[in-house]
Amino acid sequence: MRYVLAAEPKRVVTSRCKECQRQTGSAFGMSMPVKKDTLTVTGPTKRFTRIVDSGNGLTGAFCPERGVRIYHVLESAEDVLSLKPGTLDDTSWLRPDRFIWMKSGQGWVSVPDGAKALEGQA
Repeated sequence: MRYVLAAEPKRVVTSRCKECQRQTGSAFGMSMPVKKDTLTVTGPTKRFTRIVDSGNGLTGAFCPERGVRIYHVLESAEDVLSLKPGTLDDTSWLRPDRFIWMKSGQGWVSVPDGAKALEGQA
């Protein structure tokens, strides 16, 4: 499975919510919101949907061969998807500019100067 992204991401975000910590086995997860029509995926994906705190469905698309989450889509914002930046061929340029769910974050992970830090989602 491969994909091509035809536009720059809107931002690079780290989430310190408990669900992202569980999914990654780390202190946070990362996402890059992009317009859905800028992503072309070749090959099959496996999808799973769960209900999040807001009551909306969140569908994750995974590589069926490696089990890696490629992106997720929130049903209340179906024209935008959150691409997982660790799946990019080149990750050297990634610099998160927004940190969300700080209230559930691990205190030992610092926020870079100039980055926006939010206690919750927004």
